[in-house]
Amino acid sequence: MDLREYVAAHGDSRELLDEARAVVLAVGDVAEKWSKSQVAFRRGTRTFVLAWAPGQYLGRRGAPLVLSIVLPERDADPRWKEVVEPRQGTFMHHLELHSIGDIDDQVRGWIDEAYAAAE
Repeated sequence: MDLREYVAAHGDSRELLDEARAVVLAVGDVAEKWSKSQVAFRRGTRTFVLAWAPGQYLGRRGAPLVLSIVLPERDADPRWKEVVEPRQGTFMHHLELHSIGDIDDQVRGWIDEAYAAAE
C-alpha cells in the first residue's frame, strides 16, 4: 500500500495531509514528489518538507501524520518529536500532527522558513 492509498483509507491522516499540503503549497513555487512512504515538497531540487504517516508502517500507534521540516539551524522548541542533523548544517525537525489545530501559525512560520532556506 502506498501513501495515497493509506491516507485514503485513514480519514484522520487524510484530513491532516490535505491541510498540511494546502499550507505548504501556498508558500510559493512548490513541486510535490510522491513515493510509497511519503510526499516530498521541493523548491527546485531541494526538499524542504516531507509528510508521512507513521501508522502505515507502525500500526495505528502514534500520530496520524508527521511533518519533517528542514531548517538551517536546530530549533529547540519542545513541540518537535525529534531533531536530527543528517548532514552538517541541515536539521530535520519531526513534528507529530494529531489534529488540524496542530497546523498553527508557528508551523506555518517554520514552513515559510524552510521554503526560504531551500533557495
